Amino acid sequence: MSKLPRVTGEEVVAALKRAGFILVRIRGSHHHLRKPGIKALVTVPVHPGGVLKPKLLRNILKRRI
Repeated sequence: MSKLPRVTGEEVVAALKRAGFILVRIRGSHHHLRKPGIKALVTVPVHPGGVLKPKLLRNILKRRI
């Protein structure tokens, strides 16, 4: 398995929006996104300058399906 890139929460939110996800709400520093037709809610922490850990990014990518 290849290594995942080191990305910020803002970059992940932008990528999910390009993939068709819609921002449902923001609660504190957590952005909640949903894709039309899929009930799963994806939560992405967006902290200033914070890089997501690889395990968290892997879990977010699994929820995309």
